[in-house]
Amino acid sequence: MALLEVDDIHVFYGNIEALRGLSIQVDGGEMVAVLGSNGAGKTTTLRTLSGLERARAGSVRFDDQDITRTAAHEIVGRGLCQVPEGRRIFTTLTVAENLALGGYLMRNRQQELRQRRDVVYETFPRLAERRGQLAGTLSGGEQQMLAIGRALMTQPRLITLDEPSLGLSPLLARAILKIVRRFADEGVAVLVVEQNARQALAVADRAYVLETGRIVLEGAASDLAADERVQKAYLGGFEQIVEEEEGREKEKEKEDPSPLGGG
Repeated sequence: MALLEVDDIHVFYGNIEALRGLSIQVDGGEMVAVLGSNGAGKTTTLRTLSGLERARAGSVRFDDQDITRTAAHEIVGRGLCQVPEGRRIFTTLTVAENLALGGYLMRNRQQELRQRRDVVYETFPRLAERRGQLAGTLSGGEQQMLAIGRALMTQPRLITLDEPSLGLSPLLARAILKIVRRFADEGVAVLVVEQNARQALAVADRAYVLETGRIVLEGAASDLAADERVQKAYLGGFEQIVEEEEGREKEKEKEDPSPLGGG
């Protein structure tokens, strides 16, 4: 049985149907990508899983428990945590304070809280270097690391990420997605909405393609990467630009081989 099972959900904004019978599943230790154009329903999908939107019909099951009507904070407590688009960090608090807020569920278990924080600092050495710095003064990449690190403080069983590479250089985007891939390899299920289809399909196990609130394609990530329809819609036309930009980034990488920090 899958860790996450979404069955035929319908989500509305007023009279507008944003998700039209969407069904997906994610297994433990699996990385699944969701691709689609703007307005396809990708963010609505993640918000519904997190309890921030309510499905009018259908069901969401997590660890064989129905969470379709469960409050958002209770869903986090069960082990499903979202990294939202735009990071949504607390800019006037330090890195360490942001991480402490991420670990609010274990606020009375200080030893466990420190252990989780150490894991985050090990994963993102740059955050360790910036722990006393105000989050609002971090670079875009460092803020994304902090948003992911804050989610890791909850010790999630499933982490969902909404456009984690948005606004990042190809070099840093690739590094972030490789870290996310490592989460799956270590047993944490990952569901990622990603604008960079090429990089997402390179690290994911499976993928769904979403259009106007419906799943139109699904399968192994490698199969979808080779699918002519996916190439035309999400990979074609941008590859040369991306390759040129990545070439420039690789030159920079020789000067700073560790974009995540830590040498």
